[in-house]
Amino acid sequence: MRPAEPVRAAAAVWEIAVPSRPGRLAGVKMAGFRDRANDLVDLPVVPYPAVTLVIDLGREPLLVEHASGPPRRGSLAAGLAPGAVRARGRHIECLQVRLSPATAHAVLGACSELGETVAALDELWGRDAARTAEQLRAARSWDQRFAIAQAALARRHQAGRPADPEVAFAWEQMVTSRGQVRVERLAAQTG
Repeated sequence: MRPAEPVRAAAAVWEIAVPSRPGRLAGVKMAGFRDRANDLVDLPVVPYPAVTLVIDLGREPLLVEHASGPPRRGSLAAGLAPGAVRARGRHIECLQVRLSPATAHAVLGACSELGETVAALDELWGRDAARTAEQLRAARSWDQRFAIAQAALARRHQAGRPADPEVAFAWEQMVTSRGQVRVERLAAQTG
């Protein structure tokens, strides 16, 4: 029997990068993460009111375990309420992209309705997922990575179908009010 492998909690030494300039596409927030230690990291993923893309750029594929299905390795997309999610790996390096539901609808199409699931990004984007990840790995800085990701998202957004204006408006009202807007009021405002 092999001895248990030491696991480090997620409060590790992280390099975190955010774009130095706002992106062209509304409803998109990005951050880059690089783990600067060599230990195995076990990271609980915090729920967030957005569709989250994680583009894995590390040397070893990230393992993501979630309540809604089988474990996934590598780049992925998580719906608005994916349940309990944990990421495990070494030498973690990834680009996190958070998409408002209205933006996700155009960028991911029918797949934007991930709900409580986590899906492999290549299942949603096909070969474009691997091409984008290769370009991101080849970039020399996080700002270049953010620009590459913004360009890929803008192409997909332009080719996609926008969300109905009423849906986009209702979501914006829920976000700006921090969930304190009444459904009846939203229904009256959107018809």
